[in-house]
Amino acid sequence: MTKIKAIIFDLDGTLANTLPLCIAAFRRSIEPLIDRSLSDEEIIATFGPSEEGTIMALAPEHYEKGVSSYLKFYKELHAMCPTPFEGIEDLLINLKDKSVKIAMVTGKGRYSTDISLEQFGIGKYFETIETGVSAGPRKAEGIQNILDLFEDIRKEEIIYVGDAPSDITASRKVGIPVVAAAWAETAEPDKLKELCPDMLFDNIRDFSHWLTLRI
Repeated sequence: MTKIKAIIFDLDGTLANTLPLCIAAFRRSIEPLIDRSLSDEEIIATFGPSEEGTIMALAPEHYEKGVSSYLKFYKELHAMCPTPFEGIEDLLINLKDKSVKIAMVTGKGRYSTDISLEQFGIGKYFETIETGVSAGPRKAEGIQNILDLFEDIRKEEIIYVGDAPSDITASRKVGIPVVAAAWAETAEPDKLKELCPDMLFDNIRDFSHWLTLRI
């Protein structure tokens, strides 16, 4: 059994139930600017780039106001998601105790990532963090940057953990194993299964147990 020496986590829907918060903040910030309502589906369809990319797609004529308003509401509404998923911080502590390297690659922008990590108090566990950009998805690029940083660790000793189909395809592109996180209310397990991740878990307890045997 190959030992896992490094883990790269996604944030939204993987470490915490932040997707409903993101949608609420987009709605509060963008709807007044474009003078119409937005469905969850319409907002989610723009995901991939950072929040700045979403605002550029939905309210291009109000970009700067949209970004500042989004970040304001994202912070104000964070009480919707006050903590990470139950068991996540204990898992991060255990990984640190076992000297497993921990990184993050998220599609979120830097500012909203910092807001959430400050809220959760878990930023200290991550050796490095790659965030999203407005131009488009960069998960594969972000993962590759982590691989370059952890150059003493072989690809088969690193796993990515994420809740989206795009997390699986990005991991495959750079050639590392991927664990599908299907424990959020927003997860779509059937779509994840179609892409054949190395493992899929619908709860953190089982994932933690599986991981403990491999570190």
